[in-house]
Amino acid sequence: MTTAECYALIGADYAEVLRLMGNEDRVRRFLLKFAEEPSYGLLCRSVEAGDAKEAFRAAHSIKGVCLNLGLTALYRSAGDLCEELRGGAFTDAVPGLLRRVGEDYQKTINGIRELAQA
Repeated sequence: MTTAECYALIGADYAEVLRLMGNEDRVRRFLLKFAEEPSYGLLCRSVEAGDAKEAFRAAHSIKGVCLNLGLTALYRSAGDLCEELRGGAFTDAVPGLLRRVGEDYQKTINGIRELAQA
């Protein structure tokens, strides 16, 4: 699997990230590092602990990393969750938004794992 194929599989913007980073090796290297990025785990633990402010910071971190890597779907879902948490409290919308972030995160991680094995 090529890096471009991985981006297509996860519904991400390879052309834009390639334009920004300059070459495929750099894109691949940073994409593979995303699997080690701790913000998603922190987000889940923060929600479980009832810490909306820390959950906001974690969602914001995910959003930023995804923007830089062109991970469009996860960027959007993390952004929606981030905005919902911006007020510092959990709302009725948070569980559904968190579920969507989880689905997008899993799809992204699965694609990255396939790339790592290629």
